[in-house]
Amino acid sequence: MSSDTNKPEGSNAEPNKPICLIILGMAGAGKTSFTRRLSSKVINGSRPYLVNLDPACREVPYPANIDIRDTVDYKEVMKQYGLGPNGGIVTALNLFSTKFGQVVDLIEKAGKKHKYCVIDTPGQIEVFTWSASGTIVTETLASSCPTVVVYVMDTVRSVSPVTFMSNMLYACSILYKTRLPFIVVMNKIDVVNNSYAVEWMRDFEAFQEALNADGGGETEGGNTYIGNLTQSMALALDSFYSDLKCCGVSAHTGEGIDEFFKLVDESAEEYEREYKADWLKMRAEKLAEEKRKKEDELKKTDSVETVIDKKSLIDEVPIGRELSDMYLKHPGNESSSDDEGTENEPEIDDKPEDVAMFQEFLKKHIKPNDTQK
Repeated sequence: MSSDTNKPEGSNAEPNKPICLIILGMAGAGKTSFTRRLSSKVINGSRPYLVNLDPACREVPYPANIDIRDTVDYKEVMKQYGLGPNGGIVTALNLFSTKFGQVVDLIEKAGKKHKYCVIDTPGQIEVFTWSASGTIVTETLASSCPTVVVYVMDTVRSVSPVTFMSNMLYACSILYKTRLPFIVVMNKIDVVNNSYAVEWMRDFEAFQEALNADGGGETEGGNTYIGNLTQSMALALDSFYSDLKCCGVSAHTGEGIDEFFKLVDESAEEYEREYKADWLKMRAEKLAEEKRKKEDELKKTDSVETVIDKKSLIDEVPIGRELSDMYLKHPGNESSSDDEGTENEPEIDDKPEDVAMFQEFLKKHIKPNDTQK
């Protein structure tokens, strides 16, 4: 037996790098419950490595190895920046993403013991999928480890053809934005079986019949506008989701979890085969661009003296204790406290008085005629 226990069979995956699963889905679809169910699955002698990226949740129902709440104080972010709940989540993620390189280092080290790393995202899907921090997290993971996007769908709320198509449209947008292997997980099959959704994905005519029967198709009394729109989307997206990997699961009972992990292993092989080279190339290009920018900045610094107004800097940038109030500690660092706030605090001297004394010196010793020469 090979010593690389976390290496999918038949793949060229690098040893000791876990397969990262980014869990996405609409609010209430069961992402956190699904993550909790995955956390109890023992594979190769260990459970998945767990990361929580939701700063606003009160409790995490699984033993998170890395928790954003240990690094960024969500309520303090809202207070200092005068933000609402969603703005606070976005800003907390932005602050955390500046330290995400440390998180990736910890995830890579965890690969020696854990085959999978599960990343649970905030309940508001748009906060992660369409934010700069979400892009940073996804790209950093994808350029370092085999990464799979898992879209959790609620089978109970998707029995309507219009709602189902809305889910497919969102899944399509995420797929093309992330450019990563993609799995649709149809959750809550203990309440409503997912066979109807699979049939709609594989057979357009079956979906069309369901749409007409729901009153959104060609019936006179139906909502023809939404029906026509849904039908048009189905025609456009049919080629997209007809071959999409999908499975039905129950986060409550654990049904379908084994099939899900089989799809994950297939997706990891797909990543190695079709996506890895592009991500490594993109990473090399970004590193080269960053190096070029740093070299340009050093040249500018050497040739031009830059004067900084310290007072405006202090007014605009939170420093000192304010910064340490938001940053609690480094990600994954259980023992140390974050001293960044005090280490980076600039010294505030009496420059205004020095300037006043210099101006007084000019008045006494330089005549008006001298300045005009």
